[in-house]
Amino acid sequence: MKDLKHMIYFEKLLENTNNELIEQARSEGKLALGYTCFSMIEVLLNIDKCFSVRLRAPNTGSMDIATYYMSNYTCEFCRAILERCFEGGMNFMDAFCAVDACAMMNRCAENIELLDLVPNEKFFVTHADIPYKVEDFTVRHYAVQMRKRVLNELRDVYGVDTSDEALRDALNRHNELCAIMTEIGDLRKLDNPPITGYEFHVLNLITYCCPQYLIIDKLRETLEEIKNRKPDPKPWYKARVVVVGSEIDDLDLIRLIEETGAFVVADRFCFGSIPGREVIEIDEESDEDLLTQICRHYLEVSECPRFMSSEKVEQRRITVDRLAREYNADGVIYEQIKFCDFWGFERALASHIQAEEYGHPVLSIDRPYSAKSSGQLRTRMQAFVESLEIKKIQKAKEARK
Repeated sequence: MKDLKHMIYFEKLLENTNNELIEQARSEGKLALGYTCFSMIEVLLNIDKCFSVRLRAPNTGSMDIATYYMSNYTCEFCRAILERCFEGGMNFMDAFCAVDACAMMNRCAENIELLDLVPNEKFFVTHADIPYKVEDFTVRHYAVQMRKRVLNELRDVYGVDTSDEALRDALNRHNELCAIMTEIGDLRKLDNPPITGYEFHVLNLITYCCPQYLIIDKLRETLEEIKNRKPDPKPWYKARVVVVGSEIDDLDLIRLIEETGAFVVADRFCFGSIPGREVIEIDEESDEDLLTQICRHYLEVSECPRFMSSEKVEQRRITVDRLAREYNADGVIYEQIKFCDFWGFERALASHIQAEEYGHPVLSIDRPYSAKSSGQLRTRMQAFVESLEIKKIQKAKEARK
């Protein structure tokens, strides 16, 4: 297939956390709000003169200083973020918006705050409590937390307009972005799609890590380019896989998977588009205000394993099965960053259930934060893809009998 016009530019933007578009937005008087979790509502971080930056630590090397403060038994993603703060790589932030969803990220955020690692004059760290169940009272609690811990803080510290009009404008811009990404993502359902999983991963990361108003035009252009793109006559992949698990903000991991012949058709992982890039529907006739309806959406669609209620556990299993069938996947890859407690429990049980109860071939792995140099991981991926390819060949032979 012909290369996408903006792909090299997008990849370059993802080489560093503080990219040129973040610098441009800040030079225009915008406020950079860092966050790390789906539960910190992205829409709110793009209100008025603010823009959201989902934090990453590309090209992470030694994490010795962060390990000293957090121990070597904590998630490498959290330690990588803290290490990058020590290095000065997060100094662009005007605020860090954290949620009490993960104990390890809480420790990371506390160290950033207590050690005064971001020298901006008005910089602050805010923590919001996130419910563990979806009930009317928990939705209301979520909305109160977002109002007090995020919107009011931005208003009081930086004079941000947090009115319903400003919130609706942020929501409309968010929905436009999500509509574009959903349309691009749906093309992966085709037998011979005009986009690879790696390319989609790059585009999706851009929407999380760059000021959205500076990339929306290029995304619209890229959507039209992909829709008119002519794929190669024969599909390039050997097998189609759904990837499920913890943070994947590493371009090299998806590249590694696809280099072994697997096409990543659905990204049900942190930093993925499922959930996160679906349009948020608002009921204008509802008694709930706009903020509460947005909070309800985030609670209902969240697939995070921190939710341990039986209905959420079942929801996650059904979602993976649905995606595997909807995207015509040959198998499922469950992955987690080492020492991630929530995904550790989820991966161990859910991967077994998907194989035994739903009949999907499953590869289950734990991995370092930066996986590009893992020869063992590549070998396991290759073996899994070969097993899926053999199953397809055997199935085709049986169908001809």
